[in-house]
Amino acid sequence: MNTTTPELAPSLRDRARTLVESPRFEMAIIAVVVANALTLGMEAAPPINAAHGHLLQLFDRVALGVFVLELVLRIFVYRNRFFHDPWRAFDFLIVGIALMPASGVFSVLRALRVLRALRLVSMVPSMRGVVSALLVALPGMASIIGLLGLVLYISAVIATKLFGTSSPELFGSIGASLFTLFQVMTVEGWPEVARSVMRHSPHAWIFFVVYLLIATFMVLNLFIAVVVNAMQSQIVDELKGDEEQHTQTILSELRALRKEVASLSAAARP
Repeated sequence: MNTTTPELAPSLRDRARTLVESPRFEMAIIAVVVANALTLGMEAAPPINAAHGHLLQLFDRVALGVFVLELVLRIFVYRNRFFHDPWRAFDFLIVGIALMPASGVFSVLRALRVLRALRLVSMVPSMRGVVSALLVALPGMASIIGLLGLVLYISAVIATKLFGTSSPELFGSIGASLFTLFQVMTVEGWPEVARSVMRHSPHAWIFFVVYLLIATFMVLNLFIAVVVNAMQSQIVDELKGDEEQHTQTILSELRALRKEVASLSAAARP
């Protein structure tokens, strides 16, 4: 018994590794994730849920069982190295939330089941690249958010001083001014806001035009610039990594050819 166990365990682990790393297995899990996301959406539709609620819940439990089995297989294959990959840890967290009891104080977790759809991010390489680029861009985005907050605060103070008396519902307090200017920053209904203020302050358009130019067309566009730059850097790094891997493959093949030629030469010598 003791002599066969060490031999069977690596063989079983190798088979499990071949299974979890196969493209068909990955595609099957992606299909289950997509189908589970669709069924969770159907549960949110009262007519569909009333007619097929039991089937939807049954499929939800089956999908959760598939996800648990997949994680067990991956933990069995990678052991301690399982949590070295942040994406595997992310999958473990998502499935762990789904396994928590959804009753009592944890009833809100029932709505969080739809987070399983986020597993597509960890399983689709292109999505992982986008998320990685966004994470790389976070430091630059934090600086821009700080700048935007400063512009919004200064503008709110100015607007409260200028238009607080004439338009108290929009700029009567610093809180109201912040909310109104945030709405203006999204370019949603800002002409109505500007016209209502201009009834009492005809020159208020100058403030709104300057604010839009600074907050919307300059600061917000910096977000796009930072994200695009991060994605370009990510793509360049991936291309460099592919080039280095290709070069190392060629070099290893050349070394193998040299050894083979050397061995043939040595064998041909008398």
